[in-house]
Amino acid sequence: MNLATILQRAARLFGTRNAVTCCGRSFTYDELLDRTGRLARLLLENGIGPGAPVAVLHRNCHRYIEAYFAAAFCGAVIVPLNHRLTDAELTTILADSEARALMTEPCFASKADAAASALPEAERPLVMILGEGRGATEERMEAYRGKETTSVDASRDDPAQLYYTSGTTGEPKGVILTHGNVASHALAAIAELGLSEADIWLHAAPLFHLADAWATWAVTWVGGRHVIVKEFDPEDVFDVIAGEGVTITNLIPTMLVKLVHHEGADSGKLKSMRRILSGGAPMALELLKRIENLFPCEYVQTYGLTETSPYLTFSLLKEELLSLPAEERQRFRATTGRPMAGVDLRIVDGSGGDIPWDDEAVGEIVVRGATVTPGYFKRPEETRQAFRDGWFHTGDLACVGPEGYLTIVDRIKDVINTGGEQVYSTEVENALYAHDDVEEAAVFAVPHDVWGETVKAAVVLRKDASCTAGTLVDFCKERLAPFKVPTSIDFVDALPRTGSGKIDKKALREPWWRGRGKRVQ
Repeated sequence: MNLATILQRAARLFGTRNAVTCCGRSFTYDELLDRTGRLARLLLENGIGPGAPVAVLHRNCHRYIEAYFAAAFCGAVIVPLNHRLTDAELTTILADSEARALMTEPCFASKADAAASALPEAERPLVMILGEGRGATEERMEAYRGKETTSVDASRDDPAQLYYTSGTTGEPKGVILTHGNVASHALAAIAELGLSEADIWLHAAPLFHLADAWATWAVTWVGGRHVIVKEFDPEDVFDVIAGEGVTITNLIPTMLVKLVHHEGADSGKLKSMRRILSGGAPMALELLKRIENLFPCEYVQTYGLTETSPYLTFSLLKEELLSLPAEERQRFRATTGRPMAGVDLRIVDGSGGDIPWDDEAVGEIVVRGATVTPGYFKRPEETRQAFRDGWFHTGDLACVGPEGYLTIVDRIKDVINTGGEQVYSTEVENALYAHDDVEEAAVFAVPHDVWGETVKAAVVLRKDASCTAGTLVDFCKERLAPFKVPTSIDFVDALPRTGSGKIDKKALREPWWRGRGKRVQ
């Protein structure tokens, strides 16, 4: 199955319906198919055919969605790039992916040229400028107007996408996703979230990351409408949701924090929303309460990885949980959630046995299923290490309750070992989030001469807050065992982020961060 058939089906069934709205322009499904087909013809004319990696360096735009589908039409492998990366980092990914073409937009043309030209001449990808202007694709695509483009045959196991991990635990790796991976995930998400032709999806999270990109396929499959904002701005998001009648979206945690604390936050502009999704980090109960106070719709916590297309769990409530008191419902919604349909998920101890469902025992999440990557590009040893006995090991630690809802407690590599005691960073972060002055918090380990490691926190305070480090420590002492309480706290303007919006704890652990905070214990 070629993913391009998803758009072909949508055009047959919903041809005259509005498919995408972006920066004041709208296209029907018939028009989207025509534009995608012409871009695919242009790629094929330039030698981008089955199996050829084609990179994209672009902000959110209707042209990004067209690029995803055009690559599928050609049987090419799309390589989405984080436009916040340095030229050198982009060059590394272009080299590793063996990209044959690099599609970009005018504002990134010089960046794309610099990244490509740093490679040996024989390895440089063809730089293609999407959009209008001299030499750009819009003019060149006109030659193919009215000409039908058929999709290249592809099997479920053929690579369709190559996503590079954010590198929080090492060098970025190319994650292969096949046509079957992506299609299976889209169908499962449609079923779980009840997506339909009545839905209007807001692309506010970056399309270069799976936090948002998965919706390209699922929303198109059901004939829904894509509404795109080029870059995230809280005021713009409120206005777009109200103006376009957005019904559902997925926002990374930092975006939700900005919306909740935005001076112009207005629940009245969110009346069309039926669900708001978020993932990428465990959700503190206090933050979830603030989100639910703002959004007059159901909140759904998600969890997944690039390697799993991405979703593995949703905190959608089972029927028997809907009648619980509000506090209890919120507690379930703040969990990591229960496994998505089609995902085989276990939480195992060190010997590979399943942990009890008692909300206390902690183990590693392992998964298998149709949405799981076949492996890392050109990294057979790392692929072998990630898969054991047919199960993909996520590196995430969690507990699970009697109802089957998971709660992630930490990454294996982020667990803090202090004086022989294990501290899970999420528990300390949740304690910090309970303080009214805390906007964001991250907890991580730093070396200690006596205890081996000690607990450190980096905190972003809310505007006009006057909280001190000592006050926060005393606050934590009331809620945590002494060995879990931060021994130092950094107050910062912003936390470092990966391309997917996750807090970058690898950066926090770097030496230049140490000693920035006030010693409090």
